[in-house]
Amino acid sequence: MGTMLEGKLAVVTGATRGIGRAIATRLLAEGASVIGTGRQARGEVPEGAEYRGCDLADTAATLAFAEELAALRPDILVNNAGVNKIGPFAEYDLKDLQWILQVNVTAPFLLCRAAVPGMKAKGWGRIVNISSIWGNICREHRAAYAASKFGIDGMTAGLAAEVARDGILANCVSPGFIATEMAIGILGDAGMKALAEQVPARRVGKPEEIAAFVAWLAGPENTYISGQNILVDGGFSRV
Repeated sequence: MGTMLEGKLAVVTGATRGIGRAIATRLLAEGASVIGTGRQARGEVPEGAEYRGCDLADTAATLAFAEELAALRPDILVNNAGVNKIGPFAEYDLKDLQWILQVNVTAPFLLCRAAVPGMKAKGWGRIVNISSIWGNICREHRAAYAASKFGIDGMTAGLAAEVARDGILANCVSPGFIATEMAIGILGDAGMKALAEQVPARRVGKPEEIAAFVAWLAGPENTYISGQNILVDGGFSRV
């Protein structure tokens, strides 16, 4: 597709399916070398990418991967991996809350911390943290997930304030309703159609649409956007 990212090393978490896989595919197409992670010891990422197994729910495993990341000195870090479990606020299990916060906030924090020194040394870096529409607005039974996604927005803003002077731009991208395998599996065709009717664009988004924007944010054409949380949602959050 292009050579916009030729010579750049990108690390994408949760790259085995859905939005993460689409992001890894797009970064490869733009010329980057890509390392993609998944929860299992062995996993499949897009052809041309390298795979690393890391269960981000495991603090020790995450810290070990963070050490590897620091040594790799990536130019681009995309924290895409995330988990969710909905439920009534008053009935939420503490273990589920801790799991969601660990994967969605703590792990990205640790990986950003590991990647930044190498980016500073080069005077260039791009960090894109994948949040969610539910990190901007919310609905019932999503308090734990929303807490994590509002949290990664705050983390990104704080990080961006510190590192922009070093040539490192850090942003959040918040997808709306996207036609991933997981979403279709949970909601079915009828459920996806009902979601589409709520969106001004009258359709759900494609993983490739998120990937295209992430690739731009992660590339050299983005020279001044930092600390932002940008929604890609067909206009849903504005109506």
